[in-house]
Amino acid sequence: MKYLMTLALLMTSLTTLGDGLPDSPPEGGASLLPADRDIPKDEFGKMVRQGQLIFSNTGQYARAYVGNDLSCRNCHLDQGRKAGSAPLWAAFLSYPAYRSKNHRVNTFAERLQDCFLYSMNGKAPPLGDPILVALESYAYWMEKNAKINPRLPERGIPQIQAPGTPPSYERGKTVYANHCALCHGVDGQGRRAGDGHVVFPPLWGSRSFNWGAGMAHLNKAAAYIKTNMPLSLGGSLSDQEAWDVAYFMDGHDRPQDPRFTGSVDETRALFHRSRNSLYGHLVDGHVLGNDPASHN
Repeated sequence: MKYLMTLALLMTSLTTLGDGLPDSPPEGGASLLPADRDIPKDEFGKMVRQGQLIFSNTGQYARAYVGNDLSCRNCHLDQGRKAGSAPLWAAFLSYPAYRSKNHRVNTFAERLQDCFLYSMNGKAPPLGDPILVALESYAYWMEKNAKINPRLPERGIPQIQAPGTPPSYERGKTVYANHCALCHGVDGQGRRAGDGHVVFPPLWGSRSFNWGAGMAHLNKAAAYIKTNMPLSLGGSLSDQEAWDVAYFMDGHDRPQDPRFTGSVDETRALFHRSRNSLYGHLVDGHVLGNDPASHN
């Protein structure tokens, strides 16, 4: 087990921190990303490197705005480069865009604000804050070789269809035990390195993303898992397994949706009417979102 944990830690370090090299030339005319060594040695370059630091260790470099144990790199793999894991640079090229989540056109900076509010379970830095400027600068620098195209093949997360058999909490529990627990822990609370920093993020509980985050929706979680997990073995799970383990992960309580009205039923009616949200549903014996600890 100690050997496996060491190997897993090594794998995540390589994948989430990157090696300073650009992606290998992609097929179909997709974008070739610059290497870290190409960051300019000027004032703009300093801001790019600051954005990279914030992205890699958000809790340390943007502490005032983070409310859990996650960093940007935990979901957006290889320092925000990896296609299929909602790469940061492709998102930069996809905004401004209309978002059904808040029913208006959002800028890229506003999209970053939502990441802090929901995925980080924190609070949004104000527009123009150096934290946002640094992250925008890092994204802008990464996309310098790309063409503006709202349909970039690398953007977002490749979607997968819902399986013919509805997802199952019990089947997902087995998938989790076999493929996920080594890294994220039997209790889903993640794992830390010897120096205390989070290597594998918590997937539920008080230190994970809240009910308003995209990963709290089954279709998005299943697609991300199918494409990227287990780490370095993306695509190895079947569609059914990805949906099942997404159901198991999202079938646990987590911090409350920041839009909470004081009523789980009302909040569900307003923001979680989709069949892909388990918020307000009875799962494994309790109503999700109704945990008193998540109301704080």
